[in-house]
Amino acid sequence: METVTLDGLDRALLHALHLDGRAPFRRIAEVLGVSDQTVARRYQRLRAAGVVRVVGRTDARRLGQVDWLTRIRCVPDAAAPLAEALARRPDTSWVSLLSGGEIVCNARGRLRPEREELLLGALPRSPRVLSVSAHYLLRTYVGGQVAWSGRTSALTEGQIGRLRAAAGAGPAVPGAPDGLDELDGLDELDRALLAALAVDGRAPLAALAAGAGSPETTVRRRLAALVDGGLLFFDVDVDPRPLGFEVEAFCWLTVTPGRLAAVGRAMAEHPEVGFVAATTGPSNLVAGLVCRDTGAFYDYLTQGLGELEGVVAVETAPLLRSVKRAGMIIPSSNNP
Repeated sequence: METVTLDGLDRALLHALHLDGRAPFRRIAEVLGVSDQTVARRYQRLRAAGVVRVVGRTDARRLGQVDWLTRIRCVPDAAAPLAEALARRPDTSWVSLLSGGEIVCNARGRLRPEREELLLGALPRSPRVLSVSAHYLLRTYVGGQVAWSGRTSALTEGQIGRLRAAAGAGPAVPGAPDGLDELDGLDELDRALLAALAVDGRAPLAALAAGAGSPETTVRRRLAALVDGGLLFFDVDVDPRPLGFEVEAFCWLTVTPGRLAAVGRAMAEHPEVGFVAATTGPSNLVAGLVCRDTGAFYDYLTQGLGELEGVVAVETAPLLRSVKRAGMIIPSSNNP
């Protein structure tokens, strides 16, 4: 991956895409005060460099499914091959290799899977795998439909309002309205659209129609129904390093139950937090941290987290390599 430094226009483009991942470049250009060719070139450059991807994602609840967070501790030299094997599984959306031979991955499945369907059943029975635990992700406070504030602070309130008005959308709200909510309710066209958009959320309508074998008018209506029903949303996957964040880490917190939601909401406002969710297990909150350097990491642990009432214990582990992110395997050459 080429070295890319983001300027103000790039950051504004990322913010605009989060507001509407499929917004036409012409509309974004009008709001940013540049030509649509400039916006298109910027996006294609960032996407080709692996800095940004717009992906279509589904709400697990609407599909009668649940997101699992799995932690795997193994002998250090066994961690990378196992992480790469997990990344090749279609049911994992991201896989991270942490310090000390630990792997953290997210997998989606049924709420009550059969034993043979569990991700854990596919792990090798080997003394090189030291421990495995799997937990529900119960409530996401930032990540997915709720954007990391580190990439959504480039536009003015006026620009945000113009983009939302053009898209016909109101303010972003966590969660989605009731709508399509049964996996069995999806037809062949729905499944084809969701599969294509999971690879490229900005795939042109003509390409989606050709791939699904349906007229563009039908695809347009069905796409709108999936979005309006709350099943489909568009996420902007961004490599934090070009934004100036060199240190990534996972953080597990034990929070008193009465303060869990308040701490989760507070952390969602912190620019150092790219992801935070309530989870089952001995720790009840998990977060992905992004900091500019180790000094900023220390400051956040002692000040940002240290000032939150209700936090009883904190466990951290530096992220060494993103093996899979937003459903795409990341070549090792793209990692530091």
